[in-house]
Amino acid sequence: MNKSGARSTAREAALQLLYAHEASGEPEAHVLQSFWRETPGDPEGRQYAEDLFSGALGRQAEIDERIRAASDNWRVERMSRVDRNVLRLGTYELMARSDVPRAVIIDEAIELAKRYGSEGSGKFVNGVLERVATELGRTEPEGSAEGESA
Repeated sequence: MNKSGARSTAREAALQLLYAHEASGEPEAHVLQSFWRETPGDPEGRQYAEDLFSGALGRQAEIDERIRAASDNWRVERMSRVDRNVLRLGTYELMARSDVPRAVIIDEAIELAKRYGSEGSGKFVNGVLERVATELGRTEPEGSAEGESA
C-alpha cells in the first residue's frame, strides 16, 4: 500500500477509534487494544492512526473550541457523533501535521463524512474545516496539493 493509501486507511481507523472511545467511555488504552484485536492494520497505518487518535484526545478541549468557533456557534455536543469526530480528527491534523497539505486533510475528512455520516455531512465538514484551517493560518495556494501524497 502506498503512503497515501496507508494514511487514508489510518484516518478511517482513527475515526473509528474516536467514535468507539466516545461511545464506550472506555480508557484510551482499552479502546486501542480492543480495536486492533478486531481490526489488524499495517504497521505504518496503525502508527499514524494511533498518533491521530491520541493527539485528538489529548487536545480535545482546544479542538472542540476551534470547531465551535468555526461552526457558527453550533454546540459540538449537538452535532452527530460521526460529524463531531470527523471534525475533531481533521482539526487535529490541521493543527499538528503541517507536513500534510490543507487540501488533503480537508478532502479526506469530507470523504469520511460522506462515507459514515448523513447526507449533508460532507458539506458541513467542508465548511467548518475550511474555517478552522483559515483561522490556523493554513492557507496554501490553489493546487499546492497536486502531486503530493497524504
